[in-house]
Amino acid sequence: MNIRLTGNPEKATHIRNVTPKPVDTSAGERFMRTAPRFGDLDESERTFKATVATSTPVLRRDARGTFWEVLDANGLILDSGLNAPLLLDHKQGARETVGRAFDFQIDGSAVHASLRLGMADDVEPIFQRVKDGTLRHVSVGYAVLQWAESRNAEGQRVKTATRWRLLEVSLTPIPADPQATITRSAEMPFDNPEDRDLFVMNIRTLAGLPEAWADDLPEDADEDAIRTAAREALAQRSAPKITIRRDHTDPAQIQTRAADALSYRMGGRADLPEASREFVNMSLMDHARDAVQRTGVSTRGLSADEVLARAMTTSDFPLTVANAAGKVAADGYQAAETALKPLFRQRSLSDFKTSTAVRLGGMGQLEEMTESGEFKAVSRGEAGESLQLRTFGRRLDLSRRLIVNDDLSLFADTTRALGEAAAQTEAALMADLLTGNDKLSDGKALFHASRGNVLTYAVDAERAAAYMSLILALDEGRKIMRNQKNLDGVTPIVARPKYVIAGPETESLLGSITDYDSSFVNPLDMLTWRKEISVLIDPRITDKTIYLAADPAACAVFNQAIFAAAPGPQIQRQESWDTLGVSFRCWMDTGVGFAGWRGIVKIGG
Repeated sequence: MNIRLTGNPEKATHIRNVTPKPVDTSAGERFMRTAPRFGDLDESERTFKATVATSTPVLRRDARGTFWEVLDANGLILDSGLNAPLLLDHKQGARETVGRAFDFQIDGSAVHASLRLGMADDVEPIFQRVKDGTLRHVSVGYAVLQWAESRNAEGQRVKTATRWRLLEVSLTPIPADPQATITRSAEMPFDNPEDRDLFVMNIRTLAGLPEAWADDLPEDADEDAIRTAAREALAQRSAPKITIRRDHTDPAQIQTRAADALSYRMGGRADLPEASREFVNMSLMDHARDAVQRTGVSTRGLSADEVLARAMTTSDFPLTVANAAGKVAADGYQAAETALKPLFRQRSLSDFKTSTAVRLGGMGQLEEMTESGEFKAVSRGEAGESLQLRTFGRRLDLSRRLIVNDDLSLFADTTRALGEAAAQTEAALMADLLTGNDKLSDGKALFHASRGNVLTYAVDAERAAAYMSLILALDEGRKIMRNQKNLDGVTPIVARPKYVIAGPETESLLGSITDYDSSFVNPLDMLTWRKEISVLIDPRITDKTIYLAADPAACAVFNQAIFAAAPGPQIQRQESWDTLGVSFRCWMDTGVGFAGWRGIVKIGG
């Protein structure tokens, strides 16, 4: 006998749940809905009549959202002698098949059928539940072959199954259709409290509701009220709460938190992450000892040298220190970046070969189509400038004494100095390219009389005269830049002044121009476009020469090469044999070169 149907909880654990086989959906979308039984039970034949489907709308969901599903009873395909299995809760198994459904009839908006329960022993408990009214709903499984979609009065989607095939009929405790109630000649009242308690227990068990649910039911609640309360409780049941927890024992996360704390102590971070707070008071030796212990090796009784020896070879300690050093070096590099960097357009190179940046000329103007329907072909001029990566670097040794003494200030200062040195190297390369007046691929210097990009002003005159002379020179430089032509020598380029570059010698004079003081000069003498420019001061420009440059995004003059695999300064560590500690080397792959000569004007004395 099927123990699941006997209601014996002591034997329930002996049942193995069997997952039903998937249903073939090639014949249409498959659904289930519940409908009322309307006939009395014939106990001798174990049969009863039931309404297996109605046109009552049922709320469903598809990929487009929710919709109301309506079954058109006249759309049911009634095959001759249709005889469908009678199942329990749509479970497709031999033990869950408890009878047959036959004699299907269409009556207006409803489909009726006769249901017969089998004579097997394991069907007897089901027969008793149907007989006493505990199971009083039937549900159908069906495949929809054709839909008709519309909108109801509230504007909600309605999908009507105009052609559908019935696959099976099931006995079920909770209906989807609100009209799905089994009716009898007369509703059976509860003759005694025991009958009521048994009915409530069956409903609660079948619906999977907690025992506390039954305590809240009114004492005078009838069968319909109890079923309604069960449906409401099922509707209010919330989805299981999903909690995502982070595993803080991941070695990579521990190493990152330790490096952040060490960087914070060295001044490489402005704020301390909350997750790194536990490491903030640890010395370098504490970090080394902790790293060794995380590998499963006890440090009890080990000397400082023994701890360091193990930390340098089998733990994350060198990586923690290297990451902290990299953060501090990057901070020093960013703080010391040259003011000339905005003039350079960055280009990413994948290797150290000489790269040629080909600059194509403009297309000119579009020309009118000829009478034969053709367009005139045009060629584009081109120019190329070379660019190549070079490697610059220095080395830093973190000695055993410094680690044991936890001299973080010395380590931080030296590491920051490496980052600043990378920025200084970059600045020197850029300043040399700007002021060196090297030759381009055409054999002429960047600033040459034939290019028309060299002007002068009265640098040695008294301040007022020098001021007016510089204003005139800057305005003349603007005109030159505006009138510069593309490689074809005809098409104007889109270039307007954005940067004024100078050294400390002329910084105050430029400040008087860009920050206008009405008491110093007549407003008519001011540059009307002064608010569009930014002043860049670099101490490597030692004379009174001034440069006027366009935005490199519109008209680039200089290029900076960046190594794609390792941009910016890089920190690498290695165990040092000579110093009983760790050696770090900081290097940077970069290079500078010309992109063209258009977009810059030199104003000298």
